[in-house]
Amino acid sequence: MLFPTPVKFGLATLCAMLAGVVDVVVLTVLVELGAPIALAAAISTALAAATAFLGNKYVAFRDRAPLSVQQVATFVAIAAGTTLLTAAAMQLVAVHLGVPYLIAKGIVGTATFVGWSYPAQRRFVFRVSSVPA
Repeated sequence: MLFPTPVKFGLATLCAMLAGVVDVVVLTVLVELGAPIALAAAISTALAAATAFLGNKYVAFRDRAPLSVQQVATFVAIAAGTTLLTAAAMQLVAVHLGVPYLIAKGIVGTATFVGWSYPAQRRFVFRVSSVPA
């Protein structure tokens, strides 16, 4: 299946939104406490990734298989890529371009979800079978 079902994409989007709340809360707290934006974005993105993994595994993709080292390792690799992309993009958008960090986070988070996180998770972590659920 080349394109996701609307339900799976919708549920994955809701999981991403929940992870986004975790992300923004942690980002805001760390920045307001004086942490550098790139570091705060990296930490908040990593915590949001754990939230997204659980939501995607059990809700969006209804993956009932036991956790495997391979699945977790693949997710961690994709999350690491997301974290690095987010930190670099936040440095560019918030620091160099001067966009307020919460607005920058919305822009960066949406772009990384649509362009990287969802497609990579769908293809490599929560493989979509050819058999309808």
